[in-house]
Amino acid sequence: MGNKKTHKFENLVLEYKRVMQGQVDLEKLTCYAVTYHSTAIEGSTLTEGQVYNLLDLDIPAKNKPFSEQQMVIDHQKALVFMLNKAKERTAITEPLIKEIGALVVKNTGSVYNTVLGTFDSTKGDYRLLNVFAGAQRFPDNSKVPALMRTLVSEINEKIGTAKTFSQKCELAFEIHYRFVSIHPFADGNGRTSRLLMNYILTMFVLPIFYVFKSNRISYIQALERARTKDNPTIFYNFMYRQYQKFFEKELRNGVKG
Repeated sequence: MGNKKTHKFENLVLEYKRVMQGQVDLEKLTCYAVTYHSTAIEGSTLTEGQVYNLLDLDIPAKNKPFSEQQMVIDHQKALVFMLNKAKERTAITEPLIKEIGALVVKNTGSVYNTVLGTFDSTKGDYRLLNVFAGAQRFPDNSKVPALMRTLVSEINEKIGTAKTFSQKCELAFEIHYRFVSIHPFADGNGRTSRLLMNYILTMFVLPIFYVFKSNRISYIQALERARTKDNPTIFYNFMYRQYQKFFEKELRNGVKG
């Protein structure tokens, strides 16, 4: 982002943080919204109100698949776990990522039997099979461990050197982009990638946010274009717009200080 845009964006963030100061209920509602949008992107049909009722009042959504409700509950637990670890500035490690990934699919994951062996997605095991998303082929499963080691090492190095607002945001977008491009798990990669993005933001004391359900197609297209052109900036620019949209929506909705 250019200096003018960055300055304007930072002011938006500061205003949001100011009005959110001490607003515990609003922070809780933001977490519920993160879970709603992230699970909706992955196919949950629960409405935002149904998600709030399920998480806040323990009221199941009528006529909605049990698996989708489990997905919502699992995501919220993974989000709370992630936030607590990030606020403690716990270093990002492979075991931590596996723990987050396991929580995301705790009640919806499976044990997989493959020619290469058995693995359990509910335990955060890396996949022992190859995966596709449309025409997109993700790295061969044999490459996943080395790719994840490199990702963790490079992200941790950058956490220590990210100083500016843009560097911090783009590092959050980078772990999102690189993790989902590796696709280390059999399931839950999208949800986990967005949690890791918010992990970085939380470590830098920046507000968490979500990719809007209504922008799901644009989001997928931005990921695909960035991968096809080998240009992550395409994705980062999309995510900046989503982050700005989040702040503008929250402030427009009358969050009062």
